[in-house]
Amino acid sequence: MVKIAVAGGSGKIASGIINALAATKKHEILIISRREPTVTENTPGVTWAITDYSDRKALTEILHGVHTVLSFVGGAQDPGSVIQKNLIDAAIAAGHRGTTLVCGEGQYPRVSQRRQQGKEGELISNVLEYTLFQPGLLLDYFVPPGSTTFPNTQELWIDFNKHRAITLEGKDGVFTLTSVEDLANIVVQAIDYPGEWPVVGGIQGTTISGSELLKIGANVQNREFDITTLKEEDVRAGNIESPWIPHFADPSLSSEQNQQFAKLILKGSLLSGLARSWVVSDEWNRLLPDYKFTRAWEFLEKHWVGKG
Repeated sequence: MVKIAVAGGSGKIASGIINALAATKKHEILIISRREPTVTENTPGVTWAITDYSDRKALTEILHGVHTVLSFVGGAQDPGSVIQKNLIDAAIAAGHRGTTLVCGEGQYPRVSQRRQQGKEGELISNVLEYTLFQPGLLLDYFVPPGSTTFPNTQELWIDFNKHRAITLEGKDGVFTLTSVEDLANIVVQAIDYPGEWPVVGGIQGTTISGSELLKIGANVQNREFDITTLKEEDVRAGNIESPWIPHFADPSLSSEQNQQFAKLILKGSLLSGLARSWVVSDEWNRLLPDYKFTRAWEFLEKHWVGKG
């Protein structure tokens, strides 16, 4: 049994992994968050520590006695990676193993670069063991709401719920799809893994093209998707003329700002598919060869047959 600290533990992805860790009844889990837990978040074996992450000394105290840190803080939550830097320095000061889980295009290179620099230029890899868990895009985004414990509230450019998709003319994006359950199970096994963690920790469920995913959608729902086709040059220029845009809603933003972000997310998603930014490597697949991943078509068939 070891003590595991989960930074940003109140988030959507973190919750699935915390539940998987708690289910093993092997570890003590400490959630580090900026907010107080609700009554429904009280889980046996799980405690909370409230912090704004700004005080490195306080963070170091919180991390004393912790064996492993799982960090889910990043992106828009942490401009300039200030929280990540404080968390890394506190983990080094507390003297234990550390890991960062990042999910989403564009975050891997920035976080990985930070991981290569410690205080006064010392390589972090010399003082802190870490891995970047990289699952690609989560399969759970493509299932009916409520089908899994993951709250898939964000619409994507391939919308299984409304049988529609937005594609680039003459181009086919490629990405890796991994279920939240598989991601959580790999993290659980990684905690107990006796060998050295790989710095780049790819978790590869199914690597698939957009056209292949659309074929799966048509088959499991027994109906064709309504396809909107855009030109790559228009998307790159931000000139997105589409009858629909994947819905994005942040209560802290105005309606106009949400619409702007929705177009930026769509642009990034389509171009990321071309750049293969969501295609990940298979380090953890090779380190844990006995684990059987759920393939994309199996997962989607399970959740969609009879529901289309």
